[in-house]
Amino acid sequence: MRGLGPFLRSVWYLAKPYFTRSEERWTALLLLGAILGLRFGIVRMTVVLSYWNREFFNTLQAKDWDAFIDLLFVYRRTESGFMPGFCEIAVVYIVVAIYFTYLSQWLQIRWRRWMTKEFLNEWLADRAYYRISMSQDQIQAGTDNPDQRIAEDVRDFVEHTLTLGISFIANIATFLSFIAILWELSGDTTIYGVSIPGYMVWIALAYAVLGTWLTNIVGRPLIALRFRQQRVEADFRYALVRFRENMEAVALYRGENEEKAGFLFRFTALTDNWWSIMQRVKRLTALTAGYDQVASVFPLIVAAPRYFAGKMQLGGLTQTAGAFARVQGALSWLVDHYPALAEWRAIAERLTTFHAAIVEARVSRAGGFVVEPSPDGALHLSDVTITLPNGTKLLEGADLTLTAGHSVVVTGRSGTGKSTLFRAIAGIWPFGQGHIAVPDNAFFLPQLPYIPLGSLRHVIAYPRLASDFSDADLAMALADAGLPALASQLDSEENWATRLSGGEKQRVALARALLLKPAWIFLDEATASLDPEAEIDLYRVLRERLPGATLVSIAHRPSVAALHESRLDLQRSGASAGVLTAIVP
Repeated sequence: MRGLGPFLRSVWYLAKPYFTRSEERWTALLLLGAILGLRFGIVRMTVVLSYWNREFFNTLQAKDWDAFIDLLFVYRRTESGFMPGFCEIAVVYIVVAIYFTYLSQWLQIRWRRWMTKEFLNEWLADRAYYRISMSQDQIQAGTDNPDQRIAEDVRDFVEHTLTLGISFIANIATFLSFIAILWELSGDTTIYGVSIPGYMVWIALAYAVLGTWLTNIVGRPLIALRFRQQRVEADFRYALVRFRENMEAVALYRGENEEKAGFLFRFTALTDNWWSIMQRVKRLTALTAGYDQVASVFPLIVAAPRYFAGKMQLGGLTQTAGAFARVQGALSWLVDHYPALAEWRAIAERLTTFHAAIVEARVSRAGGFVVEPSPDGALHLSDVTITLPNGTKLLEGADLTLTAGHSVVVTGRSGTGKSTLFRAIAGIWPFGQGHIAVPDNAFFLPQLPYIPLGSLRHVIAYPRLASDFSDADLAMALADAGLPALASQLDSEENWATRLSGGEKQRVALARALLLKPAWIFLDEATASLDPEAEIDLYRVLRERLPGATLVSIAHRPSVAALHESRLDLQRSGASAGVLTAIVP
């Protein structure tokens, strides 16, 4: 974990954009100003209550019934000046507290909404999400569990920053307001012949400094423990989500025991870290609880000699104790908020490292590749070298030109890099170098199609909007893809990722291609889950419905290869770079 200075810079780095350059900045600043104004109003009312408390207890000591009633329900002029009744003070305090909470929550949700949009925009832009997912050490790189960082860490950062920031500012106002009161009420004391003015101020300062120093020593390890707890909680939740998404495969493998072992392993890491937090919090609580208990009577003990000497009345004693408690509490802000500060620091660290990883991924873009639109509608590869993240070369110095209007099948043994070649052409593979010119309107169909959440019409139209297509268009695409029975369920919202079989998912992906009508279609074993007859039928449909489209397919079955006009063969032996050879029948 970094020091205090870098931590505060991280907080400023995350918070500054919303209040300085966002489209909501003026509204945000207005809300923040109103919130601070209301919080200062609460501080002001605590000062008024301090003087009201002194007059009220003096009234009790004097057994003055009329003054007692006035101070409770009306108002009264006292030695401290005009004093409103407690009921009036309470009503104003309640109204201010209500709107302080309301406006704080309003600003919180607006800020969280803006930060969430910003993180999503940057994470998804330039396919940064894909590149950072391939980090060798995602924990070290700050890219593990991006879902948690966007959903939970942004929420907690906004909440902690507003709560702790406003609390700290109000704490300064409280300190400045009550230190003058305490200085006035303390009087002088003489120790070893030396007169010390405002002695209770110095005692409060010494008491708070000692408590803060001890709290920092005891609580500092909580920062790293809170940081790790965020990660292990997310790891456990992610394992459960993956299980839910792959329940059928686990059931077929009878992998329940292995899954349970994995769950328990991750949960053990969670509980072990939580146990360490418990031990540290126990020590911290012992310190802070003892500190608070002593603080509740300490000012009375220190001020008692002046009271018994007749130098102050009962009201003065209670006001002195209250002012001491406010000053000591203000000076002890770190002691009271240390657990929350430790959590806030861990959250800011996670968001900062995650944002840095996104920025780095977007700057790197496609690594050493230059990917640009083709000037003549053909696919060009010039001196293309493709490597794995560890530097192993899959392909070296490849030159290739594929003209439009033809069908090409890419063959080769599994693991030679055929799918990685497609990723490089799509512009998402960052490892390698060379020049790639890609035709416009190219569409890639992976072997494992993505099925988003939502209605079936949304699933079929993805990544376009469902409103871009009529029901007739959607029904025809389903029928052509071999799924006519689903045409009546377009508005049904189910978990289609688990409802559809592997073959049906591939048919849905082909239905998307039929809807979008791309000029180039890259199929990465996009029909491998279908039987050979179904594959032949779907390729026939693609040819009929999209006669001008160029098909580039990765396939292992001879029946699929026979449906193409030419062949590219990618051969690779051992750890050596592969060779891409064009074979024309």
